[in-house]
Amino acid sequence: MIETLSSEVAGMKARVDEASAFLKKLSNPDRLLVACALVDGERSVRELEDLLGIRQPGLSQQLAALREAGLIVGRKEGKQVFYRLADPRVETFIITMHRLFCAPSGGEAAGQGQENHD
Repeated sequence: MIETLSSEVAGMKARVDEASAFLKKLSNPDRLLVACALVDGERSVRELEDLLGIRQPGLSQQLAALREAGLIVGRKEGKQVFYRLADPRVETFIITMHRLFCAPSGGEAAGQGQENHD
């Protein structure tokens, strides 16, 4: 029984480590904004810059970080570069975060209606 529990904990630790690494990749507010903007589909760098209000140097840095993490992919068309989500977990994560923090339904937005478990 203890051996089974130890192996379950070891497996859980591996999954927790993977989840933590995933969350770290999206922990920067600008990277999170970019991911939110890409949930609805592909956008050009210019569209992202205009939509998010992140200037080119900072946006390029965040796009590079997301690309290197394998969360987005880009394609070049003429002089423009278009980005889209590459990892389906990102879309699921963003939709869940939107429901928890942005959606005005049921008091869930911005932590409303959350019980204090301390």
